[in-house]
Amino acid sequence: MDIEIFSFFSGLGFLDLGFENAGFNIVFVNEHDKRFLSSYQYARRNGGNIPPYGYSEKDVREYLSDELWKKTFPNYDNREKKLIGFIGGPPCPDFSTAGKNRGEKGENGQLTSVYIKLITKYKPDFFVLENVKGLVQTKKHKEFYDRMKRKLYRAGYSLFDSLENSLEYGVPQYRDRLILVGLYRNRFGKRLDFRIGRHRQYAMEEIQKMNWPKTAPFEENGVLCKPSGIIDNLTVEYWFTRNDVQNHPNENDIFTVKKPKKFISIPEGDSTGKSFKRLHRWRYSPTAAYGNNEVHLHPYLPRRISVAEALAIQSLPADFSMPSNVPLSAKFKMVGNGVPYLLALGVANDISEWIERFLHRIEE
Repeated sequence: MDIEIFSFFSGLGFLDLGFENAGFNIVFVNEHDKRFLSSYQYARRNGGNIPPYGYSEKDVREYLSDELWKKTFPNYDNREKKLIGFIGGPPCPDFSTAGKNRGEKGENGQLTSVYIKLITKYKPDFFVLENVKGLVQTKKHKEFYDRMKRKLYRAGYSLFDSLENSLEYGVPQYRDRLILVGLYRNRFGKRLDFRIGRHRQYAMEEIQKMNWPKTAPFEENGVLCKPSGIIDNLTVEYWFTRNDVQNHPNENDIFTVKKPKKFISIPEGDSTGKSFKRLHRWRYSPTAAYGNNEVHLHPYLPRRISVAEALAIQSLPADFSMPSNVPLSAKFKMVGNGVPYLLALGVANDISEWIERFLHRIEE
């Protein structure tokens, strides 16, 4: 059975790429920011299917119009031989403790309500909503989130949510993301055994017990032996090597400013600073939030990290790259906004394998 995915708030498409590589068919991509959408298309220029319903820069609110919906997706309701899923991560600064914290009334916060309206109006067979942990860990935001969940439940969805840390999926970055999955009871029934997290590679308890290094004096091109008792593929250096960042198309996408004293004075692995944080080659990165005055310094070079290195920290495949004609600040914002790729792939595989088991039970 074909499974069609409608992607909203697609950004650079890290979530979409995870679903593509889990075997889903992306049939529609909606991203209001033209630079994000053109970069999305560029990154897939050498592979990936072109969405049958195309790429759209429309404001997502426009798709609440029955007329536009039927015109754009004439075969949407012919669902006997297909399943339909919505995926999306509505812009989250209004729910982030590091952002504007305006909540549901903020310019971006309102878009979460719009996404919920799209789901309850057009009733896909399943959906994924991805957002920041502030949506459930801040009291006023959680009240809004709980209201949205009640709307979804009344619309016929069984709901499964979890705070997932990207480290557990093999991403070299400490980053919590809220994942909400809804399964339509009219399609799948009421007793559902779905669970988020079946594709975690590591347990957080295991990770935290590791002998991770703290800091070391900064030395340009200095040698630092890898300590024993760590998980190699959760380290920054492993991913820099794996993605061959020095020969990546975005290797020279670096903010070239005069070397401030901080570029050489901050020890390797010191991430206590409010803005400037130096990565440790044998440790994972803090959250890659480039756009909130977060500056990550290279472990052993006196500079900021490159876009190629930022993509590696987000666990993107080595052949994923960005166009040259996008402003550097926008590139970092795009990369920082994305769902870590391996986390996206893990969630997509959770859903894919559950649907496969469900369809197998029906056939029996």
